[in-house]
Amino acid sequence: MSKTASYAENAERDADQLVQQHLVLVKRIAHHISARLPANIEVDDLVQVGLIALLDAAGNYNAGLGASFETYASIRIRGAIIDELRRNDWVPRTVQVKVRQVAQAIHEVESQLQRPAKDTEIAEHLGVDLETYHDILRDTAACRLVDLDGEDVGDANDNDPHEALEGAGFKQDLAGKIAQLPEREKLVMALYYDEELNLKEIGKVLGVSESRVSQIHSQAVARLRAQLEPWTKPEPDGP
Repeated sequence: MSKTASYAENAERDADQLVQQHLVLVKRIAHHISARLPANIEVDDLVQVGLIALLDAAGNYNAGLGASFETYASIRIRGAIIDELRRNDWVPRTVQVKVRQVAQAIHEVESQLQRPAKDTEIAEHLGVDLETYHDILRDTAACRLVDLDGEDVGDANDNDPHEALEGAGFKQDLAGKIAQLPEREKLVMALYYDEELNLKEIGKVLGVSESRVSQIHSQAVARLRAQLEPWTKPEPDGP
């Protein structure tokens, strides 16, 4: 057997081992994402997409780049699932409109007050009572961080230094905006995305209901959407 063939065989065996060792990672990410999707989205479908991404990650992983395989694979798996959800246009148009309305209201209130807007102030700006505003947050919960989860700006082409710099800038700005969130919203974001607790578990930590956690999370995401608009707004067409 030639050295080239031997190397290829060893690389394939290593990739197979990586896949077998990280199957549970796919299921964890798929279930974590599915917890905030409409009931008609089957978690098994997300797992299938994640498995394909895991296979691709195992075949392309380069330990010399510094990131662990789990970190590298997690990014690929999550990104593949979010891309699949986007392609299937799973967010109803009415929900997309509500998301934009809430984000715009938060942007306008915070621009005027120069501080984080309270839910009562956002509701007043929208011209609805607090209960109706909370209902809107509940309706938009399924949409939540699709744009930020998928990191459209952050998934830059490795061969394009300009895009890579933009991606790094977006992630840095996102981290800074999360750090400036009101304490309860910041805690919910940390528990959900860093600790990967579900809404029910977070509710136990905070001593509130699962639906209240969903409202807090949705409002935090709407706030981030408003503050990160310069990154997600399409570039104007040239002359």
